[in-house]
Amino acid sequence: MGDELRVGIVGYGLGGSVFHAPLIATHRGMRLDAVVTANPERRQQVQADHPDTATVDDLDALLARKPDLVVVATPNRAHAEVAAAALDAGCHVVVDKPFTPTAEQGRALIDHAANKGLLLTVFHNRRWDSDMRTVRAVLETGDLGEVHRFESRMERWSPEAKPTWRDSGGAEDAAGLLYDLGSHLIDQALVLFGPVASVYAEVDALREGVRADDDTFVSLTHTSGVRSHLWMSKLAARPGPRFRVLGNKAVFTKYGIDPQEDDLRAGKRPVDDTWGREIELEWGDLSTADDVETVPTEPGNYLAFYDGVVKSVTKGAAPPVDPADAVNGLEIIAAAQRSAANQTVERL
Repeated sequence: MGDELRVGIVGYGLGGSVFHAPLIATHRGMRLDAVVTANPERRQQVQADHPDTATVDDLDALLARKPDLVVVATPNRAHAEVAAAALDAGCHVVVDKPFTPTAEQGRALIDHAANKGLLLTVFHNRRWDSDMRTVRAVLETGDLGEVHRFESRMERWSPEAKPTWRDSGGAEDAAGLLYDLGSHLIDQALVLFGPVASVYAEVDALREGVRADDDTFVSLTHTSGVRSHLWMSKLAARPGPRFRVLGNKAVFTKYGIDPQEDDLRAGKRPVDDTWGREIELEWGDLSTADDVETVPTEPGNYLAFYDGVVKSVTKGAAPPVDPADAVNGLEIIAAAQRSAANQTVERL
């Protein structure tokens, strides 16, 4: 292994092209060696975006190049199979979220990586969202007092379904919002407030011709007593607050969403200290009955995930995301599916 980790990405859709490739290409400890895609248009896009990066047709061709790290950014149903093959080839592995369609598959991959002595981690990048980092900072001050309710939303306006597996797939494809945005919201709630004792959910497919859920609500009761209320929708013409955290002393409210995804889509890169900074108009506020205080938003930092990957591979540090955390999230997703189907509260 040289000074830089040689990285291969499997898949160049949204995850591979917008999130992983730009961060890897920017990171001083990594080199984007090759991308797997047989799609001619995406191969051209790779060459335009990263001229020094090879494109290969399939996973075998990538593994023949002996990369140090493989990033799995395929459609969700293939995550487990591709990750296992990369581990078998002696590669460290990053898997995009959702980790796998089922918790059982996730646990099997964790055991497989442990037996091989290789890094396995999951790209829960929204732990490093600007607004998530701000919530953590507010909680650390103690200004909210004892928190009893956490509200979190990712709501969009996309009334016309698209002819892709994300809208037409089923649970076997890990399709729909519960797996997509729900993976982020659940992970953030677990990071902030710990293990979950029970789950209640309402899971709906409202748009015409859609099989996968597109409007979903999940309620988590944490063992600490905090209740997390999580909303995700493609039918919200005007989104509610991104975060609302209620304590017995104050409430923190935050509208707007972290700017990093939009910046990456626009071709920007995290190369200086202006990255991940939100405009002042979108800062949140800490409110009591008598006072409102503006809270500056912490800068977002997706590159920190790959800092953690490099340290884990080269120095034996803990992974930036423990894959067991992702399995916990998948168990909650499965409980939410049962709750919605049976109109029950599911105990974990």
